Amino acid sequence: MDSMIKLFVSLLLFLFSSLLFGDISASKHVHHHQKLQGRPTKLFVFGDSYVDTGNIKMHDAPSWEVPYGITFPRKPSGRFSDGRVSTDYLAKLLGLKSPIPYQWKDYAGHERLEYGMNFGVGGTGVFETINSNMTMTYQINLFEQLIGDVYSPSDLSSSLALVSVAGNDYITYILGNGTNKPGFITYMKQVIDQTEVNLRRIHALGVKKIAIPLLQPLGCVPVVSKGSLVADCKDRINVAVIIHNNLLQSVVAKLNKETKDSTFMVIDYYNAFLTVFKNKGETPGSTKFETPLKECCGGICGAVDEKGVKNYTLCDDPTSAFFWDGLHPTQEGWKSVYAVLGKNLTASLMKA
Repeated sequence: MDSMIKLFVSLLLFLFSSLLFGDISASKHVHHHQKLQGRPTKLFVFGDSYVDTGNIKMHDAPSWEVPYGITFPRKPSGRFSDGRVSTDYLAKLLGLKSPIPYQWKDYAGHERLEYGMNFGVGGTGVFETINSNMTMTYQINLFEQLIGDVYSPSDLSSSLALVSVAGNDYITYILGNGTNKPGFITYMKQVIDQTEVNLRRIHALGVKKIAIPLLQPLGCVPVVSKGSLVADCKDRINVAVIIHNNLLQSVVAKLNKETKDSTFMVIDYYNAFLTVFKNKGETPGSTKFETPLKECCGGICGAVDEKGVKNYTLCDDPTSAFFWDGLHPTQEGWKSVYAVLGKNLTASLMKA
């Protein structure tokens, strides 16, 4: 019975954990005298499974089970992918190693703490999703407790915060309330308003640059589209995502007007994902995926029955797939997204 409960919780976490929306080698540390003007020196990460690099306790989620992590680091690492996730690619753009997950901070040497910290946990929402600890407020509380002890005000003033969250809120709402349009729009406004509160709080704590991804086209993720091609995307769901993204961009514009600089920025996952889906080979650095909406790990990825029989199927080559499972990109998928974001994102991140 315990094993069934554990599997049920894991599957719930898998479902919720990021309806949000070849190889990277860790860059050498860039010393202070080598830094470009405006380059963040630390990365602090808040959010869900699109950014989680190991904060869920081992074996509490599919991300700690085989075949997750088969590409990198060739074993499960708590990442919801076959390899690296968005946090790793953003850190690469900054010339930093991927920040240490909060769960492992007490086991890390001082050098690893120099790159910042990752508070992201799969399943997190702006509001409560699976349990009361999986909220942005809780993650920001953990961050605040480290200020003055582990990180100084000067550390924060030269850092970047990545805030990747909201998809879990929408799927949780829909499961509990359906898709009643007036109620859903009201809830969306609540999510946006609380996101604004969270962004203001992170800024008030001393972080001067804050990046927040737009939701990706949720109507295209395999668990929703149940297809293989862009034509299989559920356009009605993507329209709702566009509304969310427009409201979020308005909040970012308002915050920037108040702070008199480009402190806040969005990362356009929505158009980057669509560009990769539609790529026919003309986008440098982006893989041409023949069936971009077909996941590599089908079924209940990472789950086995009581006899050890796999409840999933696995494709021959994860680099040929954009999606790893029903919700999350492969390492090759994330690599292609960041290839599309490319120089424009790098320039925005480096602005003084």
